[in-house]
Amino acid sequence: MTDTATIDAAAAPASAPGRVRKVYPLRDIAVAPENLRFAEPPDEDIPQLAATIRAAGLLQPLTVRPGRRKEKPAMALDGRRRLLALERLRAEGAIGDDYPVEVYEETDPARQAAAAVLTNSAVPVHVADVIAAIGRMLTAKLAPEAIARALGYGEVEVRRLAALAALHPRALEALKLGRINLRQARLLARLPDRALQRELAESALAGRGFAEWRVSEQLDRGAVTTFDRRFALVGPDRYAAGGGRTEADLFGERAAVLLDPEILQAQWEARARALAAGLEAEGLELRLCAGPAREWPEGLEPVGADYGAGLDEAQVAAWREAQASAQAAAAQLAGADVAADTAEASLRDWLAASLAAARAGAPGRPVTVALLRPDPAVGLAATFYGPPVPAGDADEEPEPKDAIGMAATPSCGAAAKGDAEAPAPGGPPGGTAGIGHALHEVRTDLATRVLIRALADDPAAALVALTARLFCVLVLRSGLGRGGGALSVSAEAYSRPRAPAVDALDGEVRRRLAERRAAFEGAGASPIAWVASLPEAARQGLLAELVALSLDLREERTHAVRATARAEAAEIAELCAADAARWWTPDAAFLQAHAKPHLLDMLEAMGAGDPRAGALRKDELVARVAACAAERRWAPAWLSWRAPPQVPPAEAGPGPHGAGEAEPAAA
Repeated sequence: MTDTATIDAAAAPASAPGRVRKVYPLRDIAVAPENLRFAEPPDEDIPQLAATIRAAGLLQPLTVRPGRRKEKPAMALDGRRRLLALERLRAEGAIGDDYPVEVYEETDPARQAAAAVLTNSAVPVHVADVIAAIGRMLTAKLAPEAIARALGYGEVEVRRLAALAALHPRALEALKLGRINLRQARLLARLPDRALQRELAESALAGRGFAEWRVSEQLDRGAVTTFDRRFALVGPDRYAAGGGRTEADLFGERAAVLLDPEILQAQWEARARALAAGLEAEGLELRLCAGPAREWPEGLEPVGADYGAGLDEAQVAAWREAQASAQAAAAQLAGADVAADTAEASLRDWLAASLAAARAGAPGRPVTVALLRPDPAVGLAATFYGPPVPAGDADEEPEPKDAIGMAATPSCGAAAKGDAEAPAPGGPPGGTAGIGHALHEVRTDLATRVLIRALADDPAAALVALTARLFCVLVLRSGLGRGGGALSVSAEAYSRPRAPAVDALDGEVRRRLAERRAAFEGAGASPIAWVASLPEAARQGLLAELVALSLDLREERTHAVRATARAEAAEIAELCAADAARWWTPDAAFLQAHAKPHLLDMLEAMGAGDPRAGALRKDELVARVAACAAERRWAPAWLSWRAPPQVPPAEAGPGPHGAGEAEPAAA
């Protein structure tokens, strides 16, 4: 008998004795008479349990008490079936009498009684050990059905654990150490690329976190799932009847994948055209658009999209009545199974009511084209188009109108004459004299990332910025294109071609959103319901992160100065007290784009100027500036939109680097 471990007394109540872990030879163990199943004969699954123990070892130690008088040295309070399986292996000659058996020995009478009643008083086996053991069982040619019976698991659960057994060993190690959770392990198990499995597991083991977004990107790339907008109208029965195949997620956590998207598209087109036969009877041309973006028929304009603008009182009343009818038709479809044949009448009524509403909103205008698209709420929706309104007098420029009929303001956040004549604000890039295009883009790119981080940390400022931007777009009808403002309400995440995220700036924001996406996927609710269920602080934080990631202040050319966007950015930076040095200091990738005069000026600005620095090679100077900036927690003030960048006079002159372009690495 050998002592192997004593459970830390701090982990148990102060009044409870320490729990001793020992090893007894098999011949010294018997079933205690107080075991609840002491007198029961071996059940029919004992042979299968013996086979699993032979393949994977004894995963759960027995719980015993010391023997009394003529009893054996160790009497099993918990683990009778495991002991019977071991004795069967001994009878078959697979193991000997001296086979070492791990046990937990209970000496306290109260704990002995508890162990006799409770069949799981031992420390639970870690799921990573179970996964590894199932992998060994599968290697030993045991079927999942047999493993399920032996372990008392459901067969589906064993198949899921068997899939996890194929994980890279480093991933299982990360799971056991708590660096990734079971859900993340299941996510990794779906990846066929074991090299990527190892890379992500190594990152988690090194304490750098688990990049779930990388796994999701791989799994979602090119995948068409049952969440596809077309699937609501087609439905599983119609898709399967057309020969479509579906692959369900083994773990039941992700949407099933449709393996034949061309069949889905064909079925959607066929049903959409059949439902819209009434529109064709009205003389309209049908066009189908299954993607998220609407195609705009060339030479045509939307009909009835002016929200009643320009109508007289009677026409407005007729338009509102048509709108109410369309809304009532849509309500008939809300929550219904639009893929069912019983919904066809309601779908046709909805399309007819939509056409009537469009015509009522623009009386007298012909409707020639109906653009059909999938709609998750009502199954199928149509946008109607017709020839453009005839132009008026060519010498008269009509005053632009917004959606509610008011005269549009020329710009948002700029002078009335437009961005071209608006004064350049302070902050990046300030003046552009002596700065090349490449450096100008680098600077405005980094300045954008700084403001993304600052705004993400200040929900109140983000709400102000978003509200102002929506006011400009929806009411003032100005700044609709890129360059019209700092925020892009089209919700495009900021990126720079061939440039990765900066880890401490926008990279942190992307990580937060990846975690929120994982929480959303685990909630099993719709986006609106999930957001509504968030605590107020979490909801505001999410809003700040989304608004922040929509910032776009990058300028590709020195002559493409976006004055309006800069003015808004300076105001936003003041609202959220943006300071690049709170999260980031200049690194080699950023500094390498600057010429040596820029780098020397940075040293002067942080109080680290040295006349000998000018003799350093470019790569040596970059390293020195980066080290000094990190030591002093310094970043250029203009990256935080607080001051214009300083341009050394030497850059304006002729020479290979006079335009401010980066010079070669070895100067």
